[in-house]
Amino acid sequence: MTPFGERVRQLRRQRGVTLRRMAQDLAISAAYLSALEHGRRGRPSSGLVHQICTYFGLFWDDAEALERLARLSHPRVMVDTTGLSAAKTELANLLAERIRELPDTDAAELITRLRRPRAPRRP
Repeated sequence: MTPFGERVRQLRRQRGVTLRRMAQDLAISAAYLSALEHGRRGRPSSGLVHQICTYFGLFWDDAEALERLARLSHPRVMVDTTGLSAAKTELANLLAERIRELPDTDAAELITRLRRPRAPRRP
């Protein structure tokens, strides 16, 4: 499942909307919406994200949050470490190799650390 798919499913369930009903209302197939929710499809188009925001009445911060989740929801990620340090290349490879066995609590901790504001670069 992707962060976007998880959030759409939460919104849908909170409002008591079936997957089939939502798909019909958005003029997309139920199979496609299900695949988005389960992370079997890539990032949704910005147009579809906007449609979903409108459908659920999301605006400002909530709409921005859903758009951010859509950008972070590609189920197949490629990390280019060309020109980076050996440590960063090793990190990328270890993460790719072991992500399936990484506990969700550890993943949440890493996400929190990576979301922290970056320290300003020194000249």
